Amino acid sequence: MTSREQLLATTFVGLADTLVADFDVIDFLHTLAFRSVELLDIDAAGIVLADQDGGMHVVASSAEKARLLELYELQTDEGPCLDCFRSGRPVVCDDLSSMRASWPAFTEELRQLGFQSAHALPMRLRDQTIGALNLFRLEPGRLSTADLGVGQAMADVATVGLMQERAIAAGELLATQLQTALQSRVQLEQAKGILAERTGLSMDQAFQLMREYARSRSRRLGDIATQIVDGALDDEMLNKGRRARPRTSPRS
Repeated sequence: MTSREQLLATTFVGLADTLVADFDVIDFLHTLAFRSVELLDIDAAGIVLADQDGGMHVVASSAEKARLLELYELQTDEGPCLDCFRSGRPVVCDDLSSMRASWPAFTEELRQLGFQSAHALPMRLRDQTIGALNLFRLEPGRLSTADLGVGQAMADVATVGLMQERAIAAGELLATQLQTALQSRVQLEQAKGILAERTGLSMDQAFQLMREYARSRSRRLGDIATQIVDGALDDEMLNKGRRARPRTSPRS
């Protein structure tokens, strides 16, 4: 078995394993985003989910640029992920010129952030779509049929994992988990900003530090974010962040 096949197998097992007592929906969704970048020919990924009232929210991303692009898409009510969610079908945009006619504002924002193409895959189970997995590339071009298949399979398995929780709790648990994810996401962004400001790291680096710190201690990512927002910053985390900060060369 190749390393990619091993990663695929590990990913699908992880995305299917939601029936655990300490299931962390935020880390689960970020795993989907990061593994999409690792396994597919893309440079960034983001996930948008609908709440129980139908409102759309950015809940996970592999990079800060992807998060900002998703937020812009929701603010302007324009872009491939919204079309994907509303139709329940994949949306493939392989170059900027093909996007401008449908989404002029989104396409310009995409270009300014350095991306050249975008794909959106529905997170759906039968006739119910709960969100979209969005894939961005720095180069123009369509993803291969194989990559699109793997991406859709990951989105499907993740959706089933979330939806089976709903079945167990007679339809109530999924709405609670999604609402918890949305609330936790706000606090997570606050914590990223605080940690970045205290350590000098970028927002992406600050998030990675938080995620590694939570996993190394078997703690929920949301709990670490709460600790940071409440001012209970761990000296070990701060010191790791400062050591990881890129050094600038002294002026001659």
